[in-house]
Amino acid sequence: MPLTGERTVPGLAEENYWFRRHEVVYRRLVERCCDRDVLEAGCGEGYGADLIADVARRVIGLDYDDSAVAHVRARYPRVDMRQGNLAELPLPAESVDVVVNFQVIEHLWDQEQFVAECHRVLRPGGVLLISTPNRITFSPGRDTPVNPFHTRELNAAELTELLESAGFEIEGVYGVFHGARLAEFDTRHGGSIIDAQIERAVADAPWPDDLLADVAAVSTDDFDIVEAGTRDDRAIDDSLDLIAIAVRP
Repeated sequence: MPLTGERTVPGLAEENYWFRRHEVVYRRLVERCCDRDVLEAGCGEGYGADLIADVARRVIGLDYDDSAVAHVRARYPRVDMRQGNLAELPLPAESVDVVVNFQVIEHLWDQEQFVAECHRVLRPGGVLLISTPNRITFSPGRDTPVNPFHTRELNAAELTELLESAGFEIEGVYGVFHGARLAEFDTRHGGSIIDAQIERAVADAPWPDDLLADVAAVSTDDFDIVEAGTRDDRAIDDSLDLIAIAVRP
């Protein structure tokens, strides 16, 4: 699949930081999909849906993009790949146990409608697993998102309100943070390895060897996931990404 900036893909050294930052959420939450019927709404390249297929009873992938649908069907045959609009999920009511939606809701124009659709297709007791960039740190001080592919970013309070307004009960809200090794990388690259990567992308400039080596070396173990309100002194509003686990009563 072409790398446009709209979605991350595996296997590229320059993209590895963003890929691992997405992958860590799949790996930490995949146990919630064990022996369940799972819908990944907005599955993109499909690596996450295929990871879930290791443990789930069935995985349905859904994406609107023609190239994503064709790619997933060709590369990940375990995924029941379908094409459709996330505002009108092409599934019957109460047909799945888990809906996964990682790094997607910030791309949607009608977030309320999408969350209502998730509630509709989940069986009673079903779980919505959702992650999204934290607006406070991803687009600080801005009324519009930095990423041109995003329509509306959320902070923790806004994400919670969105889910509760649709009838979900919140089981937990978590933040994704840099762990100790990534903190070292931040220091080594002028205070932020994220900004160092963005500067090269914006300027279309060559990557220094040390930056490329550090980005290529990032793993899922380099990120910490911290529940809001725990004894950890890192505040949810300082997180890089937000994760919510919401249950349909």
